[in-house]
Order: sequence, then C-alpha cells, then structure tokens
Amino acid sequence: MAEFAYNNNYQSSIRMASFEALYGRRCRSPLIKERLCAAQSRQKSYADRRRRDLKFEVGDHLFLKVSPTRGVLKFGIRGKLSPRYIGPYPILERIGEVACRLELPGNLTGVHDVFHVSLLRKYVPDPSHIINPEPIQLWDDLTYDEHLIHILDFKERIMRRRTISFIKVLLDNHSVEEATWELESKMR
Repeated sequence: MAEFAYNNNYQSSIRMASFEALYGRRCRSPLIKERLCAAQSRQKSYADRRRRDLKFEVGDHLFLKVSPTRGVLKFGIRGKLSPRYIGPYPILERIGEVACRLELPGNLTGVHDVFHVSLLRKYVPDPSHIINPEPIQLWDDLTYDEHLIHILDFKERIMRRRTISFIKVLLDNHSVEEATWELESKMR
C-alpha cells in the first residue's frame, strides 16, 4: 500500500505521478474509488444533519439575518447586544428556489430587497407577541404619575451596623413582571 501510494502521488520534480510517467496514464484502483465514495457519502451525511428544507410562500412573514459587519454598515445597528435577526417582513415574491423578495420598511431603502433563503427564518405568529398599550396620561414634559397599587413582598437586608427594609411594589401602568423593589423609607 505504501509503494502504491508513493507511485500515485504527484512528484514536483517530474511534475506528475511516477505511475503516470511510466505508463502514460493515471492509475485507477477500484479500492481507492470505493474509499472515495465511502468518504464522500460520510461527508454528505454529516452535512445533511444540519441541512433543513426551507420552503417559504408568498405572504409568509420572515426574519432577516443581520451579520455583524453588514449590520453596522447597512442596517445601522451596532454594538454587542444588537439583534441577529430583524423583522418580521412579508414575502412579496419568490425568485427561483433559493431567493425571496421581501417588503422592507422605508429606513432600509439602501438595502437590496432580494435575499437567499439561508439568511431568512420563518416567523411563527403568537398571540402573546401582540402588545395592546393602554393609554397613559402624559404631562407636557412627557412624564406621568405612578401610584402604588399593591405591595407584593417584603424583605430586610442586614448589613454590619444597620438593617435596610425593601418592599416589592406594583405600580399602575405596569404588569406584575415589572414590579420593583423599593426602599421602605422612600415608599412611606
């Protein structure tokens, strides 16, 4: 096997394999062909594990992937916590099997509207994503009054020489998840 491998490797001095120089043709071994086919099928199975069929229809809403470098240049989004996907945007037209034309908003006029399907992710509508804002009475300086609705919890933090009391309060215009811990002295 070592002699066979040496005779079929490219030699830079004669600019061809030794077997090819001797016989005038390249060596084709059925054993090598079988190994190449086996390796090729193994690599294909590795690639197919991560591959997914992307089928989108006109009218579907999709998220658009923003790469970090293009995000700064084209989309105006910068920073470590910038989103990976923006959108969702509806499909206007399918272009072939692997491209879609999206309806982009006015602030993205400098971006071409046709994208490869690998840059898209389907948006699955969820009723919890819809936020119905309640009207808030705003003052002229764009501030509003908050009033205590309910006290949810109480805790004390003991330091070396003193004890600090905290109250978890629910304010109007906020949900239970947005309840905050406030100093008891401040809330009195």
